Amino acid sequence: MIDLTINEATLESALKRAHERNIRIPTFKQMRDPSLIPDSIKQELTDVGLWDLDPRNLFRITWKNEPKPSGGGYGPVNYIELPPELTGIDAKIVMLVGKWFPTGAHKVGAAFGCLVPRLVTGQFDPVTQKAVWPSTGNYCRGGAYDSNLLSCESIAILPEGMSAERFHWLESVAGEIIKTPGSESNVKEIFDKCNELRNSGEDLVIFNQFDEFGNYLWHYTVTGPAMVEALEAAMQPGETFRGVALATGSAGTIASGDYLKQVFPTSVIGAAEATQCPTILYNGFGEHRIEGIGDKHIPWIHNVKNTDVAIGVDDEATISLTRLFNEPAGKAYLVDQGVKPELVEQLSLFGISCIGNMVATIKMAKHYEMGSGDVLVTVGTDSMEMYESRLVELRAERGEFTSLDAAGAFHRYMLGAGIDHVQELRYYDKKRIHNLKYYTWVEQQGKTYEEIQAQWYDPDYWTGIQAMADPIDDLIDEFNVAVGLN
Repeated sequence: MIDLTINEATLESALKRAHERNIRIPTFKQMRDPSLIPDSIKQELTDVGLWDLDPRNLFRITWKNEPKPSGGGYGPVNYIELPPELTGIDAKIVMLVGKWFPTGAHKVGAAFGCLVPRLVTGQFDPVTQKAVWPSTGNYCRGGAYDSNLLSCESIAILPEGMSAERFHWLESVAGEIIKTPGSESNVKEIFDKCNELRNSGEDLVIFNQFDEFGNYLWHYTVTGPAMVEALEAAMQPGETFRGVALATGSAGTIASGDYLKQVFPTSVIGAAEATQCPTILYNGFGEHRIEGIGDKHIPWIHNVKNTDVAIGVDDEATISLTRLFNEPAGKAYLVDQGVKPELVEQLSLFGISCIGNMVATIKMAKHYEMGSGDVLVTVGTDSMEMYESRLVELRAERGEFTSLDAAGAFHRYMLGAGIDHVQELRYYDKKRIHNLKYYTWVEQQGKTYEEIQAQWYDPDYWTGIQAMADPIDDLIDEFNVAVGLN
């Protein structure tokens, strides 16, 4: 659970820092519904860029930012409908767009959900302590950004093999960057570095997205309702919502599925992973290129018992489709195949893991034989803004992307996506996956046997976490009042 015990002495330090730096903190309610944000803050945001290191940008941690790089207000949830001409299926796919968050990725919200409960309870002192953000990509970027806005020192930890854009931007925001060995799948090396820092004697707090329930709570409370609003806008009379498919990653975003199931009880939750590292599907391991979905373990905050289907995505599909969506020959080929030019120009809104989510959603639709009238939802976590260097590398590695390459990528990985490596999860399949948590979290990371059992057997465990947003909002309101700013 999320500890809300108050440390009065440290809280006074945090309040003093917030007053000095003119910091106000948004509530979960305001992130869900920006109409609740004070007009004075909205006015101040008209002169603030989306990525600016300005504390007012805390109020832009929402799916409802106006899609512009500076001075934007708020509007409906940002999403795109993916039509049959692109996906090759009759079912409609609704994809939320994460580019219009500060940092260009929705992980800034997950980081907020982990940091702010500690801040407003006095469990984290922004004056004396450093915030440590272990990640395989966007989460440490979001954590460093939130830390900067809240005026505290940060340490970003991520694998050395991640895209160059992540490191370049972090150099101007994070206090320190630590590169761990390996790439996307090397999560244990990140955990090992965290343990090394924990034992170093340095005064710091580690915000591990894989076991911080603030990550789960933010997506349940903010992303889930955003999905419902997007569905309400996109669905036509007679259409039925059938489910959500998402890469598990840290298991934060997939918490939105728990919310969707409560609104749409017959819907399903699909958990996707790279077939090159099939931990959920086959207790497997390996390396892959779908950046941002770190694996080889089951995250502590994954509500496995509520997951219905496991979906393997070939990482070559994401790489080939990245080129199809962004190279001139690929974009021209899509237009020739009947995809509207205005949609083709929007495909740069999808980063590599977003494309993986799309492929997983197509595979889930095919597995369940969904068709016209069925609607699915997924998330575009970030955009190609984070991966332009990968395109340069791929051109050097593979040569020019031709119309023939485009035809092969489109027909093999979009229209030809199959139902291979898709497994519906029965009760004991889910329990097998849940039990894998033991080896990472109980044996290696200090979690208790009693809690791993409670996650599976206690009917109130997950709903208890879901109910914590309002108490945290109350503490945020009290914090803002105590800071004493208008």
